Amino acid sequence: MSSSPVIPERGTVDVQDRTVSTLLLRPDDARALLVLGHGSGTDMEHGFMNGVAGALAERGIATLRYNFPYSEIGGRPPDRKPVLVTTIARVMRAAAERADGLPLFLGGKSMGGRMASHAVVEAQVTGAVRGLVFIGFPLHRPRDPGIARAEHLGAVDVPMLFVQGTRDAMAESSCVDQVMAALGDRAHLHRIVDADHGFAVLKRTGMTEADVFADIAGAVSDFVDGVIR
Repeated sequence: MSSSPVIPERGTVDVQDRTVSTLLLRPDDARALLVLGHGSGTDMEHGFMNGVAGALAERGIATLRYNFPYSEIGGRPPDRKPVLVTTIARVMRAAAERADGLPLFLGGKSMGGRMASHAVVEAQVTGAVRGLVFIGFPLHRPRDPGIARAEHLGAVDVPMLFVQGTRDAMAESSCVDQVMAALGDRAHLHRIVDADHGFAVLKRTGMTEADVFADIAGAVSDFVDGVIR
């Protein structure tokens, strides 16, 4: 594990006629680089994103976070899918230039992870991506269970990790199980008991926020090692 403080490196990426910010957190012992997108109502420096990136750095996983154009200016609602997917493709190019030979992984929290999967299918970035990491994949709207949002995952030909809370109102456990069964050996599932979509856990678990970040990072680290071994 990395023990020395990691200083984040700020940068920018041009997306069509706009510029978005990036944030690279690379520990000295990094063995992989994960391009990590944020959820729809946040940005790359949201507390959850900071916590996950920090926990990953402690396990030797570098992260390149980024804003989507709408979040760069603090706007809502999110950009349309073509803009989101284009943003991810551009950030992946920047990541490849800054990776210094590290294996590249792609993913994100909620919307960021879902759009990452579309970028792999639609923007043809698969060649640079060793695996996809979904932290709270939003399978459906709250109280409207279904798996239609996962149909495109059948076209993904790299390993996928799903980190899901068992109380996630946007990914009921039965729906998650259906997706896992359909994807077969390409999909790996790590469940966090009593965590909701934002990965807040019930007090009865005894887990702190830091414990949750460590749990997520541990699952990602194990997945990365399994892919690059």
